[in-house]
Amino acid sequence: MEVLFKYFNAVIASLCGLLCPIAPLITATTLFITIDFITGVIASRTVAHREGREWWFESRKAWRTVIKAGFVAIAIVMMWVLDHHILEFMHLNIAKLFTGFVCGVEMWSFLENASSISHSPLFGWMSRWVKRRVEREVGDE
Repeated sequence: MEVLFKYFNAVIASLCGLLCPIAPLITATTLFITIDFITGVIASRTVAHREGREWWFESRKAWRTVIKAGFVAIAIVMMWVLDHHILEFMHLNIAKLFTGFVCGVEMWSFLENASSISHSPLFGWMSRWVKRRVEREVGDE
């Protein structure tokens, strides 16, 4: 049993050492997803209160966010492995590109939530600007 425990610890330590360089990418996306989730809950509650509806927290939606964060972390790991161990000669940085994409989408959602919570014209304007900018950039290709 002790030998099995040593092998298990060695495998876990090896995986941690392998994935240590992408910890900032996973941390950043997890932070963005968490902030978007929290502001989404607050925005949902605020809108329900304004409309005079009863509001309740739905664990089903919370679990979807947890599952999304897990899949995003797995995708970052898989892309990093592709970048550094399979396609290292191409220098694509697809893990960083994917992380930037996910963080951008979460930022856009945060702006929509902030606009809904505060009714601030600034957040509404920023959300529309980001949307137009993304549509223009994607439409150019």
